[in-house]
Amino acid sequence: MPGRKVLYFTEKEEEFTNLLITVGLPRIVAKVLVFLANTREASSRDIERGADLRQPEVSLAMHYLQAQGWIESRQDKTEAIGRPQNLFALSRSISEIIGHIQKEKESEIRRKMALAQKIRSYVA
Repeated sequence: MPGRKVLYFTEKEEEFTNLLITVGLPRIVAKVLVFLANTREASSRDIERGADLRQPEVSLAMHYLQAQGWIESRQDKTEAIGRPQNLFALSRSISEIIGHIQKEKESEIRRKMALAQKIRSYVA
C-alpha cells in the first residue's frame, strides 16, 4: 500500500523477542509475534521489512501462528493491479497468547519433573 508506515523493532521489542526465544518459541515466530503485537495489521512484506525476515521465514511463522489460532488474515483489495494481498493481525491479545505459552511451558516442566522422579526411582 502506498504511504503505509512500516515499523521497526525498538530495543524493548528486541528484548521481548529474545525472551520468547529463550522460553522456546522459534526465532521467526517470536519476531513475527512481537511485530504483530505492535501493529493493528500488516502485510507479509511489512513483516519482512519490520522484523528483518525473508519471505519464506514469514510464511513459516504465519503457518505456525495460524495453527495456534493466534492470527487472522483478510485480503486487501485496494491495490489497482496484481493479486490482492493478505493482511495479518493477532486474533487474540498478546496477553492471552503469553498466558497460553506460560501454561504450555508449565505443563512441559511438570512432565519433565515426573520423568526425573521416575529416573530417580531406578537408582534409589
